[in-house]
Amino acid sequence: MNEKDVIEKFYKSFQQKDWQGMQSCYHDDIVFSDPAFPHLRGSQAKAMWHMLTTSAKDLVIAFNNVRVDGHLGSCDWEAWYTFSKTGGKVHNKIHAEFEFKDGKIIKHTDDFSFSRWAGMALGLPGKLLGWTPWLKGKVQATAAASLAKFTASQPAYSGTN
Repeated sequence: MNEKDVIEKFYKSFQQKDWQGMQSCYHDDIVFSDPAFPHLRGSQAKAMWHMLTTSAKDLVIAFNNVRVDGHLGSCDWEAWYTFSKTGGKVHNKIHAEFEFKDGKIIKHTDDFSFSRWAGMALGLPGKLLGWTPWLKGKVQATAAASLAKFTASQPAYSGTN
């Protein structure tokens, strides 16, 4: 499987909420980062997708513009879902950058407008404060706590935090 196929498998698995398929595209030494989950490594990054896909109720994923040049790749993807903590409807537009090693993704960085996301997910507080480092830090801390709770409840990830 070439690198373009790996990206396509990752997002097709995501569309089907197949976290195991997503994880199979990641190198064991994966480094993942986005505005909500910065600097996840190894099994933490894999566990995040497991947590997100199993907790998602109405998640819809679309992806396009898959590009690969040597050991680097990118694509654009969109997610539509209801943010469970507030009931806010989210349509997030994300640009992903990848690095590959041994035929798998070793670095995955998702970039999106945090303030735009916060306005949709958190409502008025997100619209008013989405640009602030304070709100971003609060969201990151909440996301980290959710991931820690999830990994503690899953034997496959025990001892990985």
